[in-house]
Formats: sequence, C-alpha cells, structure tokens
Amino acid sequence: MSNSVEMETCPASAPFFGFMGVTAALVFANIGAAYGTAKSGVGISSMGVMNPGLVMRNIIPVVMAGVLGIYGLIVAVIIQGSIVAPQNGLSQYSLYTGFAHLAAGLCCGLSGLAAGMAIGIVGDAGVRAVGQQEKLFVGMILILIFAEALGLYGLIVALILSQNSFVCEGDN
Repeated sequence: MSNSVEMETCPASAPFFGFMGVTAALVFANIGAAYGTAKSGVGISSMGVMNPGLVMRNIIPVVMAGVLGIYGLIVAVIIQGSIVAPQNGLSQYSLYTGFAHLAAGLCCGLSGLAAGMAIGIVGDAGVRAVGQQEKLFVGMILILIFAEALGLYGLIVALILSQNSFVCEGDN
C-alpha cells in the first residue's frame, strides 16, 4: 500500500498565488512608503516652524520613502506580466510558478514595509535634529541610505524569485 499523495502541478487555482504576489508587492511596499512619507513629513513640518530654510534640504526622507512604492510597482508589473491565462480550459500556470511569484511579492512588499518604517522613524527624528544642529545632516543621510537598502535587498531577491517558473505542457 502506497502512502504517496499525488498533487496536481497546474491546477486552475495556481494563478491565485501569482496574483497574491502582485498584491503583496504593491500593497505592502506602498504601506511602507506611505508610513515613511507621513512620519517624515510630520518631522519636516515641525522642524520647518523653527527653521524654514531647511525644509527643502530635509525633504530627502520623503523622496526615499516614495522610492519604496516604486520598488513594489516594478515587482508587481513584472509578476503580472508572467501570469499566463488558461487556454482551452487548461491551466498554463503552475503551482511552482505561483508560489515563486507569491514569494517574490512578499519579499519585495515586506522589505519595503520594513524600510518605510525605518525611514519614517529616522526621517522624523533626523530632520528635527538637523533643524537644531545642521552638522547632523550627513549622519542622518547615511542612516537613511542603510534603511533604503533594506527595500533594495527585497527588490533584488524578488526579481530573482520572479524568474522561477515551471511550464505546464499537455495534461499536467
């Protein structure tokens, strides 16, 4: 008696996982971008009351947070372009590909969320500090670069993961 369980490699439900990867990449990255923008913006507004001349110089955290949303958009478009519609009632998109695309979306999206939180917190405190002591500007920028790198790592891994695929042929 065999205890093996055979699993369908190309079920009709497989594209669901790919589309969830698209959703995860865009939504989580945009949540991170929105949080980073809002938190940094509050710091800039507060700092601008005392030192309005530094507002444009300290807009960098807002720009860096916005880039995270672009990372999510890039990955979402790449994954979406790889999702294949069923033909003649048969799925052309495998579970393997769906899981790879879900993993790619989660890598990019959650990395963007984490980076956005870091940028928001550092941006808020950093611009307030720079408003009082301009010599802290370079230090703040370096911290923001390392926070942005977290999102970039997620983008890179997502791009690699999104290239994994298994082609459905015949009656898989």
